[in-house]
Amino acid sequence: MSCDLGKGTRDDLVRIGKEIDDPAGNALAWTEKLLHIRNRLGQLVALAPNKAQRKYADDSQGKQRNIVLKARQMGITTWIAGQFFLRTITHPGTVTVQVAHTQEAAEQIFRIVHRFLANLPETLRDGALKSARVSARRLIIPELDSEYLVETAGDRNAGRGMTITNLHCTELARWPGDPEETLYGLMATLSPAGRLAMESTPNGAWGCFWKEWQNAEKTNTVQHFFPWWMEDAYQGEPAAAETLNERERLLMEKHGLSLEQIGYRRQILENFRRLARQEYAEDSDECFFASGSCYFDAETIDRRLPELDEPFEKRKRGNVHIWMPPQAEKQYLVAVDPAGGGTAGDYTAMQVVEMGEAWQCAELQAHLSPSEAAQEAAKLAREYNGAVVAVERNSMGLTVLTCLENNQHYKNLWQDEDRMDGFRTTTSSRDRILSRLYAFLDEESIKLRSERLLRECRSFVRRENGRVEARAGEHDDLVLAMAIALEARAWQLGRRRVA
Repeated sequence: MSCDLGKGTRDDLVRIGKEIDDPAGNALAWTEKLLHIRNRLGQLVALAPNKAQRKYADDSQGKQRNIVLKARQMGITTWIAGQFFLRTITHPGTVTVQVAHTQEAAEQIFRIVHRFLANLPETLRDGALKSARVSARRLIIPELDSEYLVETAGDRNAGRGMTITNLHCTELARWPGDPEETLYGLMATLSPAGRLAMESTPNGAWGCFWKEWQNAEKTNTVQHFFPWWMEDAYQGEPAAAETLNERERLLMEKHGLSLEQIGYRRQILENFRRLARQEYAEDSDECFFASGSCYFDAETIDRRLPELDEPFEKRKRGNVHIWMPPQAEKQYLVAVDPAGGGTAGDYTAMQVVEMGEAWQCAELQAHLSPSEAAQEAAKLAREYNGAVVAVERNSMGLTVLTCLENNQHYKNLWQDEDRMDGFRTTTSSRDRILSRLYAFLDEESIKLRSERLLRECRSFVRRENGRVEARAGEHDDLVLAMAIALEARAWQLGRRRVA
């Protein structure tokens, strides 16, 4: 194919667009002819695809939804930006929106886009694209009624009020605020035939990117995984063959790695240590679990998750899970972590544990008002042999306690050492109950049955300021309810021994 530019008219651009879209056409040749980038040496060169870019081009051909899990600096962001740029300048009425995780990243990406425009062949720049206008992060092409915007994920209104043709979400795992709300708001504006590309390096087995990766098959999204060795530049001093360990030999046999690549891998491990598997991904599962700063023992959680059985019964549209029905001779405790109600924000969470050995028997997670929470807690407690109910009495918990006593007429309420109903969470008591849960998970994880709970444990992280809480965009209501359950159980058993 000659890649004929014609005279650069609107009709010529539309013709080029059809050739790029044609599976039998030569889209890669058009890319190399039209687009230029700065290489690692700072030189202006044609965008000739590397291994990862070429594989993405092949595997994403004709696919509307794509998600990319990658090692760092593989060139995928640049490649997707380039392909969407070409569609923007060759398909009339196209709106392309690229969303970055930070302001700095957005500005850097738009410099790439601006370079694409500035270095197009002169025929195109002096033709239909001559009227193109560029602002801080926006390219408008009046002749085609098309535009290309680069936004930041911190802007909750990004892309609102428009119909998006191409949506590129870059470093999705590091989006600030509530990434799911931002992503789904953007996806709602995507045209029925629109293209979606999500890509990121991993950042923990939780969050929006992790969920989109896990649910790819359900959402008809094509997964692309690009490990670090697909980048030819990642070479080091060759490792001595006699020093290879079992993992290194396996990588060489399975993926055809060279001794130079093994040498580079050793540099990665030395320089990045625990972050190596995150920044330089080798396995599409391992890289997620290796990243992030989990408060609980991540390896214990990762071992336990595949062992879990489905609940014996699910109720209330899946809000209530039952693993162990009540047994007549046993006693139980229901722990309640209330929320304010409504259809958004935190959930009300309840954990039912057996008093003798602390087996997790049942779990509730739902958006409930205080009166509804009291009703559900009383119902579970009566079902489980008149269980003692331990309600966190902070904030809405006081209302839940009042509703339990006055509306539900349930009196078997857990009391603290001052004989006050409910469990009061303070800074010190919070640390104590989380430590108890940490030890329980480490020593008796088999007694925890809930995937929802363990997923929350996996996304429960220690912040730089020392506070431990759910990662941004995640929840910790089930974690706190179980922590209260174990602490309240220990107190209850201690009282019995004293008595």
